[in-house]
Amino acid sequence: MNETTIRKRTAELLEQGLRADRPSRLVNLLLILLISLNVIAIFLETVDSIYAQFAQAFWYFEVFSVVVFTIEYLARVWSSIDRQESSNSSPIAGRIRYMLSPIALVDLIAILPFYLSLYIAIDLRFLRVLRLLRLFKLTRYSPALGALLDVIQKESEALLAAFVVLLMMLVISTGGIYLLENELQPETFGSMPSSMWWAIVTLTTVGYGDVVPVTSLGKIFGGVIGLLGIGMIALPAAIMASGFAENIRGRKQQYNHYLQQFLKDGIIDETERWKLEELRKELGLDSDEALQLLHDMIQQARHMAPKTCPHCGETMD
Repeated sequence: MNETTIRKRTAELLEQGLRADRPSRLVNLLLILLISLNVIAIFLETVDSIYAQFAQAFWYFEVFSVVVFTIEYLARVWSSIDRQESSNSSPIAGRIRYMLSPIALVDLIAILPFYLSLYIAIDLRFLRVLRLLRLFKLTRYSPALGALLDVIQKESEALLAAFVVLLMMLVISTGGIYLLENELQPETFGSMPSSMWWAIVTLTTVGYGDVVPVTSLGKIFGGVIGLLGIGMIALPAAIMASGFAENIRGRKQQYNHYLQQFLKDGIIDETERWKLEELRKELGLDSDEALQLLHDMIQQARHMAPKTCPHCGETMD
């Protein structure tokens, strides 16, 4: 086997959907299991009695996990040029593009804290929280979580604009409540940074009640900010909902495209059926949705097919 063949086989084993054979499913299952065990281990490490008894075992498991995740990351980068979206790029450009993709950055963040801790003194609690980011590696194996990352990436500009508007509202509400309540409540509204806590909990409509305005103007201002906060918090949610709807529509269009290709000869053989099933799982479509799309496609093909005379077999206008 030459290097190209080995690299392509590596991509097939690691990338779910390139080839869904038994070894590929086994590799992905083992990686999912290792990620899950890492999250469990991080939680158990915070229990002092358990950590004191099994500290060395936790360390060995961490080293083993980092070695596996490092090999996985390097293998993905090496074989990334055989992915469909990188096939038209040069090897270096294709690998760099993959390394800068969100899912590859998640893989890098999963192992980076361990290597940094070897050279930089990092608080153990902070290190544990960073290691919890390995949970995001599961987005590779879940169509729903993958859709979430796709939506965030595609709607990043709209989400950033919404965040800027929220930030402006936060600054305005902080300044307003500071001006209205500073004299009567210097202990809670004595400065704009301390007033920002009230602005945050009011804009997010949480309203803990630990800091409240006492002046009439302050109460009116707080009510207005609370009402505005309902709309402002709904803005990112609306962007995400719209993005999810568009993402699902795109997945259905992609499934329809493959259906059209497979139905060109009028039949879907066993191989094509399995490919459609794997594509359905990869796209996260429900089996009933996939059957409905297939039914609609067949009905459309029948409607568009030229009608023939039942007696002579000639095409009828």
